[in-house]
Amino acid sequence: MNNNGPKSEVRSPKLRLREHPRVAIFSLLVPASLLFAFTSASEVKTPNTTAATSDSSWREAEPGYKFAFPRDHAAHPEYGIEWWYYTGNLETKEGRRFGYQLTFFRIGVTPSPSNPSRWAVRDLYMAHFAISDIDEQKFRAFERINRAGIGWAGAATDVYRVWNEDWEARLDANEHVLKASEEGVELQLQLASMKPEVIHGENGLSQKGPSAGNASHYYSMTRMETAGRIMVDGLAFEVAGLSWMDHEFGTSFLEPEQVGWDWFSIQLDDGRELMLFEIRRRDGQIDPRSSGTLIEPDGRAIHIGFGEFTLTPRETWHSHASGATYPVAWTIDVPQLGLRLNVNRAMDNQELNTVESTGVAYWEGSVTIDGTSGERRVEGRGYTEMTGYAGQSMGEILH
Repeated sequence: MNNNGPKSEVRSPKLRLREHPRVAIFSLLVPASLLFAFTSASEVKTPNTTAATSDSSWREAEPGYKFAFPRDHAAHPEYGIEWWYYTGNLETKEGRRFGYQLTFFRIGVTPSPSNPSRWAVRDLYMAHFAISDIDEQKFRAFERINRAGIGWAGAATDVYRVWNEDWEARLDANEHVLKASEEGVELQLQLASMKPEVIHGENGLSQKGPSAGNASHYYSMTRMETAGRIMVDGLAFEVAGLSWMDHEFGTSFLEPEQVGWDWFSIQLDDGRELMLFEIRRRDGQIDPRSSGTLIEPDGRAIHIGFGEFTLTPRETWHSHASGATYPVAWTIDVPQLGLRLNVNRAMDNQELNTVESTGVAYWEGSVTIDGTSGERRVEGRGYTEMTGYAGQSMGEILH
């Protein structure tokens, strides 16, 4: 396949560390989203400006965590890494289709800054915003990086609100409200969950690596009725559809030999949802921490362990921008559940190429689903994230 189709526009990050022009780069990627942290070497006294994981005073994700909502929608500042991730497939009444991603990250730099100034960096905040204009085959993506400073960015602990300048996600009664705008591209949405929160993994823990601390507390809201407005190229569109929300928090994740992952969120038209992720190892094998969850129409969750599913690439797309070749069509088999699904990209080029700022590129985009559940035909939509196909191993970054 070639790269002569959809138009992709990825904007440079807005560096908001205004008082520290000498910015050292640290990059993080995590399942269901990617983390990029920029921090001043003069403020962070950890070897090679490495991650929050290098400071043992951050709390690690451990078995037995008891989730409570809405409490756990809010921030967990005792953990080193946290993100809130929204994706969705929306359309107008006339049938024009859009996909979107809006993600907020909190990256712990030091749990107790030695400098008492409010300008001292305890956490850094990153945000990603992307729109896939499927019918026009255009992809636009933006990112922001901020310290808390005087309210530039933050994540509240008493209520659910995360923000990065005028981008925000918050809880208004029982609705999630999303807002982002950049260079004539705008998102204003209201999301209402149609099911209770789903906890992934086992015993409150989603294990990502063999070491005990390489894990996260991970839940999703897998079917959120969505309505609002998208603006592209100066045109506003009233849209409706379904969204998916992930929230994870922990302190460390992968091992050096784990090079990347392929992650899927799928909403089927029979009222079920499926989350699967597969971690790829340097030796070409699939890591046994790969897993997933099937959510029944009544909200009941079924854990899917390693060896109980397979992901088979069918087609690829090559990016001349990053040099990566991504599988953009897959077949998913979950034999014990009678599922065989074809995953197809809604458009080829949904790559966020941030090589100049962070040294990584990844593909995150809208997909369509068709297949069978037992003897029945099923269809659906979803999102796929693929990392580790270009640049440095994700395991080396996250170890």
